[in-house]
Amino acid sequence: MIKVDGRPTDKRAASEDQVEIGAEASQDVPEDCLELLKKRESELKDAQERTLRLAAELDNTRKRLEREKSDGISYANESIMRQLVEVIDNLERAIEHGEKENENCAGLLEGVRMTLKAFVDVLARFGAAPFESVGECFDPNKHEAVLQEQNPDYPDMTVTREFQKGYTLRDRLLRPARVAVARSPKESTC
Repeated sequence: MIKVDGRPTDKRAASEDQVEIGAEASQDVPEDCLELLKKRESELKDAQERTLRLAAELDNTRKRLEREKSDGISYANESIMRQLVEVIDNLERAIEHGEKENENCAGLLEGVRMTLKAFVDVLARFGAAPFESVGECFDPNKHEAVLQEQNPDYPDMTVTREFQKGYTLRDRLLRPARVAVARSPKESTC
């Protein structure tokens, strides 16, 4: 190895010199500086972890807000639907009354039936639909029991009659069905 201008020309020798200088430098560095360096490295790791957590939290918040916005759009007409369902109930009552009382009102009765069908079709276009309850097991999430009756034709806790239809809006319950529930002397359940 030949030294030119006080520097070795061989690369291996140069890297060995740097290792020696690095080792000497670490020996020359005061202990408190090394501790400060370790402390700063630890703080840097903590800051990186906090940054990752905040980024994940921000992403979760963004997804939650998008989901809430989508749900808000999907269910924005829920209160109107609840009121329209009451109009449907009144039309159904008018039809029942017209069928029982007077046969001279056939034209009027047919008009009310057509109006009822139009209302039900409009609700269906916006995602609201009635659900059947008679013969189903009583579900407190879908049904409101207004009467219990002994009925040997149905197992215990089965819906026997429906006083008011229940409706759903897409996958949510819009209104529970008001029903009668069987309480048979038998202990069979659904």
